[in-house]
Amino acid sequence: MAEVESFHKLLATRSLLKTSMENSRALAMALDKTGPRLAEIDKRLVVMEAAIRPSPRKNCTFSAIREHISLALGPAVAVVKMLDSIRQLEESLLSGAIFPRLSSYLSTVRQLEEALKFLSGNCNLAIQWLEGLIQFLEDNSVADERYIFNIKRSVTILHELKATGVHACLNGDLLRGAFDKLEISFKQILTEGSHPLASTCLSSSTTDQACNAASPFPEPILQMLREIVEKLNASNRLKNCVSIFVEVRSLNSRKSFEALDLDYLEKAITEADDVQDIEICIDKWSKHMEFIVKHVLEHEHRLCKQVFGSIALGVWMDCFAKIAAQSGILSFLQFARSIAESKKGPIKLLNLLHIFSVLDNLRIDFNKLFGGEACIEIKTVTTDLVTKVVNGASEIFWELPVQVEMERRSPPPKDGGVPRLVSFVTDYCNQLLDDNYRPILTQVLKISQGWKHEKYQEELLTNRIYSIVREMAINLDAWSKAYEQRDLSYIFMMNNHCHFHSLKGTKLGNLMGDSWLSAHGQYKEYYSALYLRESWGQLLAYLSVDNPVSVSSATARGDIPDLPKKRLKAFSEAFDDTYKKQSNWVILDEGLRKKMYQLLVQAMVPAYRSYLQKYSLVVERNPTRNVKYTVQSLENMLSTLFQPKQIKYTSIIGSHLTDKQRNAVTNQICLTLTAM
Repeated sequence: MAEVESFHKLLATRSLLKTSMENSRALAMALDKTGPRLAEIDKRLVVMEAAIRPSPRKNCTFSAIREHISLALGPAVAVVKMLDSIRQLEESLLSGAIFPRLSSYLSTVRQLEEALKFLSGNCNLAIQWLEGLIQFLEDNSVADERYIFNIKRSVTILHELKATGVHACLNGDLLRGAFDKLEISFKQILTEGSHPLASTCLSSSTTDQACNAASPFPEPILQMLREIVEKLNASNRLKNCVSIFVEVRSLNSRKSFEALDLDYLEKAITEADDVQDIEICIDKWSKHMEFIVKHVLEHEHRLCKQVFGSIALGVWMDCFAKIAAQSGILSFLQFARSIAESKKGPIKLLNLLHIFSVLDNLRIDFNKLFGGEACIEIKTVTTDLVTKVVNGASEIFWELPVQVEMERRSPPPKDGGVPRLVSFVTDYCNQLLDDNYRPILTQVLKISQGWKHEKYQEELLTNRIYSIVREMAINLDAWSKAYEQRDLSYIFMMNNHCHFHSLKGTKLGNLMGDSWLSAHGQYKEYYSALYLRESWGQLLAYLSVDNPVSVSSATARGDIPDLPKKRLKAFSEAFDDTYKKQSNWVILDEGLRKKMYQLLVQAMVPAYRSYLQKYSLVVERNPTRNVKYTVQSLENMLSTLFQPKQIKYTSIIGSHLTDKQRNAVTNQICLTLTAM
């Protein structure tokens, strides 16, 4: 209502000023016509006035009156014309379309602003000249009261116009509609040009150039956005502009994630979670982190600078910080934090190294994007995360020998095979020494030592691996003594020394050296010989042919010798007992298993065949009753020994390695830990 009332006053003022101008022009024309006559009269009156009025008085000529009126009319006419221009400009802005001629629209806005400033200045000037005219006319009594009253009324209206209308115009009342349209257009341009980044950018085969090449804002569009921003900033409406930009671009960033599976970000990490599930989540997280930082936020960072960079550094950085926070980067950092705060364990060390590797690869990007004060929250959360990851990884690594030592009280496998702990720790050490993990672990330990103001030495890592190996060797010795059956302990030691010997060519094997590997090979042979002598040596005594009974003489008397039958029966019973006892024992290495089978066959089958041949007449009389095993059946029985069973051993040191972690060590199905 204030705007309408002010506008009506402006129209009334214009009408009054027009009437005054017409009257003034008529008066001026009349004065021009009577000028020559009045000039002659004036000459005569000068002498008369001097005689009649001896006191001095200011002269008032018609030329002076005309001059005062002309000087007062100029600003007044300018005010009237400018009011007409302002009305036309306002109608053009409110009814005209911004597109496709944004430059023309902005030019019109600038014209309106300049017109309002001009109007303000000329109102003051017109008021001053009209007030001077009134004073002149009153002092010289050259105009009637009605004429002076109209001029005074015009001055009053101009004062009101200055106090209300012009003041309102300068504060944006007349421009508000135009600025509102600019804001709407700004949002429209952003919305039409904002498209979510394709999820194909997650693929390693998709280059950064391919993802960033699909910029939705070519230079002409960017120029339009910059022009709108600059105009709104000059009109103290930059805050609204930034809010619109953050709203549109944050929504676009979130849409870029809609095709992704981000449910894991809400997952609470607990001890009961499957190790492989956590590894899958971390693998997704690493890909998504690279996508959001290198593509989504990098694009937003560049766009903020392109649009708001001409305003001030703080403006576009604040704008980007809000977009980054609303895009969800903090939830990604929180997920990694939940991993860092989970329960300690060897697998957690590998997960932390994976997380550190991702953060380290993105370090330059993080410094570029979040280095400013505007991103202090993201920077603080990231710094805290890196601290937790480094401290957590280094603590777990230093505690690994202690974790291995704690397993010493657990029982050894009942089948004499390689304990799950041995396979796990061997595989684990190989991974830590692998090219994928060792550089990361080394960097983590360097940072940790640096925070403690201690110098890092390369031997720190290898010495810790040696300590793990040493503790495992002590464990194996303790476990071997826990068996009540001595021949089973030999199988156990044979399996584990074979397991260690097979480390040749692996990272751990290379670290321990050839002499260490050779020693385990020799111990394998040593325990193999002990096992054969302890388990099967006694069975061969039953097949001894010392002091043989003469079969021919026994046959001549019609008597079947008892000693061969007793020995054969005793052998069969002893073989059955041994086979039954060892039927659940295993030799995990296929090569060693075949070798032990061959050794058993070489030791048992020839002796058994020879024995049967020497007492063939006895056997042939009643082969079913006297001979339980043929040579072939005995050999077949031996071939079924030591076959591995699908048995899983549990260990408090950690769960099974995931498929991905196992693939990191090629062809290491049965890697072993270490021993001195």
